[in-house]
Amino acid sequence: MVRGGDQQRVQACDLELGKAVLLAQQGDEGAFETAYRLVHPGLLGYLRGLVGADADDVASDAWLEIARDLRRFRGDGTGFRGWTATIARHRALDHLRKQKRRPRTSLIEEDVLDLPGSADTVDAVLESVSTKWAIAQISGLPPDQAEAVLLRVVVGLDGPAAARVLGKRPGAVRTAAHRGLRRLADQLTSAGRGKNAVGAAGHVEG
Repeated sequence: MVRGGDQQRVQACDLELGKAVLLAQQGDEGAFETAYRLVHPGLLGYLRGLVGADADDVASDAWLEIARDLRRFRGDGTGFRGWTATIARHRALDHLRKQKRRPRTSLIEEDVLDLPGSADTVDAVLESVSTKWAIAQISGLPPDQAEAVLLRVVVGLDGPAAARVLGKRPGAVRTAAHRGLRRLADQLTSAGRGKNAVGAAGHVEG
C-alpha cells in the first residue's frame, strides 16, 4: 500500500514535473533541465535493467527523441513520466534487436532508488534489508516481473501507466509486479531477514 508520506511526495514531484514540462514546451530551457532532473534517474535505472552497461547511450538517444517531440506531448507530470518511459523502452528494444539479443535484467545501481515516488509494497521489502541486496534480487526475477517492478518502483509509475508502457493489460502488469514483490519477500524470509515483508508484499495497489 502507498503510505501517506510517500503519496504526498509522489504528488508533489509530479506536480512540479507537470509545471516544468509545460514551461519547457514553451521554450524554457531551465524548465526542461528541471524535467530532466526529475525523470532521468528513474529512466536510467529502468534502462540499466534492460540493456545493462549500454544504458547511458540508449538514454541519450531517448532524450534526443523526447526533446524533439516535446511539443507534441499532452498530459500531466505522471503522463510525462510514462511517455518518456515508453520512448526509452522503444530505444532499448531497438538497441537489443541490433545486437540480436532479448531484453534482460542486470544489476541496478543503488542510487536510482533514491527517488521521490518509491511507493507500493516494495517499500516494506526495501526497508527490511540493505538497498544493495534488494536491487541485486530484482536482476534475478523473470523478465516480465523484473520490468514490472522496475517501472513501478524505479520509474515510479502506477499500474495503468506501467501497463501502457508495456502494451499490456493493467491486470497482467499488476500480477507480474505482485509476483515479483512476492518473490523478493519470500527470499527475505528464507534468508531470515524481514518477517513482516511477506504480509506486506501480498497486495499491489493499481
